[in-house]
Amino acid sequence: MPTSPLVTLSDGRAIPQLGLGVYKVSDGEATDAVGHALEAGYRHIDTAAFYENERGVGEGIRSSGIARHEVYVASKVWQNDHGYDETRRAFDASLSKLGFDYLDLYLIHWPAPKQNRYVETWRALESLKADGVVRSIGVSNFHPHHLERLAQEGGETPVINQVELHPWLQQQTTRQYDAAHGIATEAWSPLARGRILDDPTLAALASKHDRSPAQIVLRWQLDLGNIVIPKSITPARIIENIDVFDFALDDDDRARIAALDSGQRTGKDPDDLD
Repeated sequence: MPTSPLVTLSDGRAIPQLGLGVYKVSDGEATDAVGHALEAGYRHIDTAAFYENERGVGEGIRSSGIARHEVYVASKVWQNDHGYDETRRAFDASLSKLGFDYLDLYLIHWPAPKQNRYVETWRALESLKADGVVRSIGVSNFHPHHLERLAQEGGETPVINQVELHPWLQQQTTRQYDAAHGIATEAWSPLARGRILDDPTLAALASKHDRSPAQIVLRWQLDLGNIVIPKSITPARIIENIDVFDFALDDDDRARIAALDSGQRTGKDPDDLD
């Protein structure tokens, strides 16, 4: 059974570098997918209030028979709940749906800069950590200028910045900022929602290594030091996505993938989401 390596965050806590994402997965599907993932060796599950499947995630973990403390669980607060009191209420709702008494990681899902409340929201996350109900706190979809504002007006530095990141959108500026400030970069949509898997360069590399294009991209992500959360509800693909620790890309492979960067997003730019 493959086992993901751990990444030590700036707060001293460790997170499995490869986990399961469950965006656009129903409660029932989430229960089954989480069960398959845990059986395949995953120990990191990433959900969010917006996904409306926290109940299913919690049930999948309980049904697995694996102890809660052995599974790293992350969730996120949606922008409709930005603000100090609102965020604390949203967190309580998420924890209740999951059926847990703590979270390993809680993130601000989007900065929603037009609302101009993400600093208040961050202070709520800091208070949840101080209360002991969250072990680590971070952000998602934050550009460096959003992170700079937190650095100026907040207290703690986020341990993670989860952003859209794949060969078409390699986020070098954000990754460099994160690294310079002790923030781990985590990739959502690491396979560009599957759209990149027909790319000829990836197909050639897959043939070279006798692997799938998805495995090539995930190995590349891991080599960059990114935390990565590929989404799937298909048991065979869940297994395939974690089976990436017994082969290596070479410098030429990585250079060919680096050349695919075009700035193309599959989601919105964080500055454009209300």
